Amino acid sequence: MSEPVYRPIIYTAKGLFAALGLKFDIVGLENIPREGGAVLAINHTSYLDFALAGIPADRRGHRLVRFMAKDGIFRHPVAGPLMRGMKHIPVDRSAGSAAFRDAVTALRAGELVGVFPEATMSRSLEIKDIKNGAVRMARTANVPLIPMIVFGGHRILSYDRRDFTRGRTIAITVGEPLPLPRGSDPDEMTVELRSRMSALLDETIARYPDRPDGAWWIPARLGGSAPPLA
Repeated sequence: MSEPVYRPIIYTAKGLFAALGLKFDIVGLENIPREGGAVLAINHTSYLDFALAGIPADRRGHRLVRFMAKDGIFRHPVAGPLMRGMKHIPVDRSAGSAAFRDAVTALRAGELVGVFPEATMSRSLEIKDIKNGAVRMARTANVPLIPMIVFGGHRILSYDRRDFTRGRTIAITVGEPLPLPRGSDPDEMTVELRSRMSALLDETIARYPDRPDGAWWIPARLGGSAPPLA
């Protein structure tokens, strides 16, 4: 399939990441299928997460991720045409049925769909309460549900943060697919998904190379000074 918008944007993003001297530490690439649909359930801490979370799929086999994003972005005069050109999926939070339907259609067509189940960025850097949409989409489309953690982008561009210091590390962990037994309760499986994502977050931070005591970019629970989850 021709991707006249998405591919050039990927090349541009790679150039920007190289200019920033970003170092990528990626674990679990083998958990992304080389073909067929899957839901990627990703944590959310920075404005760069859309670009960063697509890197494992690109490295796995030059696969693309269709991200679900709030519909306001699609109305922006510059970002909107780009989002539509990349075939991302708009989400109207007051009426999400259309987005759910579009995501399931994409999954059944063999696409990877990226979801940020926390809905908004986490200031605490912990996994916030999450919605059950990722579980329901994966079950409806009968595709794998894969948890993913992206850590480090918040040091570059996030709430009240803009720091383009070169040489930062971005750590990404792609977890094993979450089993979704037939007849299981979506809300119970969402609790399990959040637990898996929290465990992956701890694993990711444990190998992160820059963790001084009291660092604002580390959760308070792990010795940093990020705001508490509450």
